[in-house]
Amino acid sequence: MSVVCLATSFAFAQKASAEADAARKVISRITPGYPELAKRMHLQGSVKVEAVVRPNGVVKSTRVLGGHPVLANAATDAVNKWRFEPGPSETTEVIELTFIPQ
Repeated sequence: MSVVCLATSFAFAQKASAEADAARKVISRITPGYPELAKRMHLQGSVKVEAVVRPNGVVKSTRVLGGHPVLANAATDAVNKWRFEPGPSETTEVIELTFIPQ
């Protein structure tokens, strides 16, 4: 699934992907803010985040799996605010957020 959101002069394409056996539907997404330093440096790229999701759908913890360090904090801050559909147990989701300047 790909979603494009505009903020100031930048667009953020968010692509959520998860392991086939652990995929839980996202019911509330927060678009990451584009860091001021990234704007000045004209940075773009993807950040892969691993999120541990509690059975009630709240994100318990996040960990950066890869991506530019300047974009990583914005990505994890946003994913920590996401909400997933409830499930029978805790799951681990892998999410890739792509930052694209427009």
